[in-house]
Amino acid sequence: MPSNLHHAQEFLRRQLGPEALIGEPSAGVVFVSTIEDAVREADLAIDCVPDELESKLEIFCLLDRMAPPRTVLATPTTRLSIADLASCTYRPDRCVAIAQEASSLAEGGSSEILLRATSKTSAETLALVARFWSRLGFTPTFSRDPSEAATTP
Repeated sequence: MPSNLHHAQEFLRRQLGPEALIGEPSAGVVFVSTIEDAVREADLAIDCVPDELESKLEIFCLLDRMAPPRTVLATPTTRLSIADLASCTYRPDRCVAIAQEASSLAEGGSSEILLRATSKTSAETLALVARFWSRLGFTPTFSRDPSEAATTP
């Protein structure tokens, strides 16, 4: 949605400062209007769809089909299982949940960000996601997806 794209640009401009070249490839952040353009060369794709199972499954399937195999899929969710979402992709080792409300990130409340991974999440994925959030000024902490803990003997 164009209005959401504008809000994201303004949020990042505030977070990164006026000197950031938002929209220029040299800044590391490029804004586009199609999913194909967004993930064509992405190392990390973070969706912005509602925290509902159908929406998350739909976007994960699209991203999984369109993004290069190296791309990590991250999704903000406080209630859905990343293990379940990851199992619907061809890259369960490259999926992570951002287990924190977006409003708490936008308000700058805590510098810590909670991320959920699965037993299949690769060390490479965890390192990439940790570097990303660290560069934005957050301290990433990882936990195991609760749905996996319930099924572990």
